Amino acid sequence: MFNFDFYNPTRILFGKDRLESINKFVSDEANVLITYGGSSAKRSGLIDKVKTVLGNRKIHEFGGIESNPHFETLVKAVEVVRNEHIDFIIAIGGGSVIDGTKFITLASSYDGDLHDLLKYGFTPIPLDTIGKSVPFGTVLTLPATGSEMNNGAVISYAQGKYSVFSELAFPVFSILDPTLTYTLPKTQVANGVIDAFVHTIEQYLTYPVDGRVQDRISEGILQTLIEIGETAVLESDNYDVRANLMWSATLALNGLICAGVPQDWAAHMIGHELTALYNIDHGQSLAIILPALLDIRREQKRAKLLQYAERVWHIGKGSEDEKIDLAICRTKAFFESLGVKTNLSGYGIGADKIPVIIKQLEAHGMTTLSETRDITLEISQKILERAL
Repeated sequence: MFNFDFYNPTRILFGKDRLESINKFVSDEANVLITYGGSSAKRSGLIDKVKTVLGNRKIHEFGGIESNPHFETLVKAVEVVRNEHIDFIIAIGGGSVIDGTKFITLASSYDGDLHDLLKYGFTPIPLDTIGKSVPFGTVLTLPATGSEMNNGAVISYAQGKYSVFSELAFPVFSILDPTLTYTLPKTQVANGVIDAFVHTIEQYLTYPVDGRVQDRISEGILQTLIEIGETAVLESDNYDVRANLMWSATLALNGLICAGVPQDWAAHMIGHELTALYNIDHGQSLAIILPALLDIRREQKRAKLLQYAERVWHIGKGSEDEKIDLAICRTKAFFESLGVKTNLSGYGIGADKIPVIIKQLEAHGMTTLSETRDITLEISQKILERAL
């Protein structure tokens, strides 16, 4: 197991009817900005409920944060924070709203060109670059990204997606009420299941370093998602299933299972280009890329693929290659059982588009991906060809 630091200060408030808890963690004198995405948060009455809890505190709103939040939109919110002297933000929504809010909190205290904050990638922004940030909490409505309990965000700018990390970007609190997911469209639930699944895979399915606890937790998350995935999509008001989905998605990316082990985010990096270029949902892009990547990278991942086959899918018979083949096949079938297509052709993308995707990967510096930094553009091309 590698050396690691683990730090996570976010307070999780889980379960039904937790909105009143906001009062404990937001000052009575706070000047609050509520951030959200589309009209559903208003239409459902959730924003009004949060306002009621906030009582006499001064409240402002900023809506319209897109899926895959746009830099240009977030800059407008930064101006609101600065002009209105906001000192606390509450993000209401899924990962995109929370990611966007993280950027807003960091950018509001930065004196330089805000584009600078996009240049650090997976390296945390140095604390002395910003110094402080506007504290924020979240009310999660879509379990998927784990952004409610980590310090990372992904921001869209000029047909690219940029990672932003900072120790100052952890939420103060996150309210996780499974009943707030009941009105989600089935497509969004399916995408959330896949996103949480692939987050877990990319911290687990690499190479062995004897991280036994991390492996067992990861396998538990994967097995839970497999058990509840279809039901989560089909039964919108199944509290126990939605509760398990919500907590699985949070645990998948709160820093716990990646501590001390290698990580491979190649499926995400390639998938980001599909989203940026062709507007394929993030979860859908992962369902396309992951099975193809596992097939192409079977030798590099052989030991963990066999562990995955045996422990997660309970595949005990056959040769090593037969076990790996079946594990990849079952992974793909699982995604498809959620109603998600797992090939580029299912989205009208043919072989002629692969050079365009490769060009974008190169333009964004994604030329040495994987846990061992050896997925070149040529290998990424093979993965995309396998995904056709």
